[in-house]
Amino acid sequence: MTIETRVWDVVEHLDTPERIAAYIEAALDDGDPALLSAAIGEVARAYG
Repeated sequence: MTIETRVWDVVEHLDTPERIAAYIEAALDDGDPALLSAAIGEVARAYG
């Protein structure tokens, strides 16, 4: 039996302003500038 998997993309879950705010807030809380930069990029991808 094989297990089928698919690539997980956070952009699929950034579909409301509340989720986006929570995602950015979590990145800010981490304190890593690279993580914050990546999170902002993913939010931009979510908006297309």
